[in-house]
Amino acid sequence: MPFIKVETNVRVEDRTACLKKISTLAADILGKPESYVMAVLEPEKPLLYGATDDPAAYVSLGSIGLPESRTPELSAAICGFLNAELAVPESRIYIAFSDIERHLFGWDGRTF
Repeated sequence: MPFIKVETNVRVEDRTACLKKISTLAADILGKPESYVMAVLEPEKPLLYGATDDPAAYVSLGSIGLPESRTPELSAAICGFLNAELAVPESRIYIAFSDIERHLFGWDGRTF
């Protein structure tokens, strides 16, 4: 049930293609089936980082069993991806990681 949300002030030409890549990224870096990944892309949002509107992004990545010991590796992968895909400098990306407890996440009328 990984969930990844990318909010950015950057314009994205092909949103569907970019969103698919974000979904694949989340599945790959977490080692989870992509069929369970929910991905959200919110481009062209009003967003300031360091008091400027230069390219920036805020990412939320949550998953049941998200390994805290791997957050540096996950951060590097996400930042590298956003830099390559959207030209967002890695120093202008914040990422919020969350390890979600099974009983606090619902799906299909029940919890995990």
